[in-house]
Amino acid sequence: MIQRAVEEPEIDFSDLGLSPEMLEALRRIRYITPSPIQAAVIPEALDGSDIIGQAKTGTGKTAAFGIPLIEMLEERGKGPQALILAPTRELAQQIVAEMDNLAANRDVAICAVYGGQPIEKQLRALQRGVDIVVGTPGRVIDHIRRGTLYLGDVVHVVLDEADRMLDIGFRPDIEKILRRVPDPHQTLLLSATIEPEIRRLADKYMFEPVEMLLSKDEPSAETVNQFYVTVDQDKKTELLVHLLQREQPEQCLVFTRTKRGADKLADRIRRVVKGVAVIHGDLPQTSRDKVMKAFRTGEIPVLVATDVVGRGIDVDGISHVVNYDIPEDPENYVHRIGRTGRMGRNGVAYLFVTPDQGDPLTNIEMLMNRTIPPLDLGDYEAHNASVKAEQKRGAFKELFSYL
Repeated sequence: MIQRAVEEPEIDFSDLGLSPEMLEALRRIRYITPSPIQAAVIPEALDGSDIIGQAKTGTGKTAAFGIPLIEMLEERGKGPQALILAPTRELAQQIVAEMDNLAANRDVAICAVYGGQPIEKQLRALQRGVDIVVGTPGRVIDHIRRGTLYLGDVVHVVLDEADRMLDIGFRPDIEKILRRVPDPHQTLLLSATIEPEIRRLADKYMFEPVEMLLSKDEPSAETVNQFYVTVDQDKKTELLVHLLQREQPEQCLVFTRTKRGADKLADRIRRVVKGVAVIHGDLPQTSRDKVMKAFRTGEIPVLVATDVVGRGIDVDGISHVVNYDIPEDPENYVHRIGRTGRMGRNGVAYLFVTPDQGDPLTNIEMLMNRTIPPLDLGDYEAHNASVKAEQKRGAFKELFSYL
């Protein structure tokens, strides 16, 4: 395995040997300077190398594999030439949207296959003929079993957010799929972390991969300003409303621990905050698609989500992340705040901590090897202090009335 550290690029996309059609598509979506992962991966991928790319969400990794895939497509055959596997429906949708933009000047057919959507629509698209299939492992396996997805023409495979796919138990499905792809083929593996299980998968299914190291041992982006707030459990909603009204975020993602908690919180805050929606695994797929479309366009500025769905939200415009419930696993905190501060933009992350949650806060700080500072709430703290004083005075008055 060849390891290469990735430096900040000093080049433009025009320096990467891309076609005029691709350069025009990139200009149209205002991609001028490649991110480090794009500058590193694109030339190697165009050369046909297998690649392991370590990069956090928000570094431009979809374009890093999407651009060379589109550039390398040949005349359409019986089945797709490229297969992209992703852990969630939401991420699969976002990949397709980005790939459609990149392929705007070409006759490229891209199809998404995932659960929660009527399979008939996917069947019709596959029957018409596609160049690139983007899907979740479970639904890809379903199509293989039905005989509706032919992998005999696949020469490029992408495993996006490979660590996440392994975390949620997709390894058996991934291996079944990879065994169906004929050799030789190119494999691109993108992951936020390179754990031993990732390396075992690479050793088994990749050929002399080039390893691109980005943000190694850095669990969070420096573009995210992080703060914690100590707050009583019954005051968290009030504090959230105060922060939303004070900050007026362009787009804010609020994480809760449970689906029921997400529903309750959204119902409470939408009484006083405009543009609040909720997304979690119990919502019908059509509802989730509608919510995500509105969130991407900015129609919905505040989205309350659970970890399972939130990990797949890949929207560049998120300015704030609020950890309404502290995550049980410190690594989930890293994934949560990775939704903001993307592509060099600045972001803000708030962590609500109840008085008895000092240990989870310490665990997060140890993982990140940094101290999270407390947030100065200024006038809000003074207001709360005066309210508490009045409540105390009221209690004393009531007590003295009985004496």
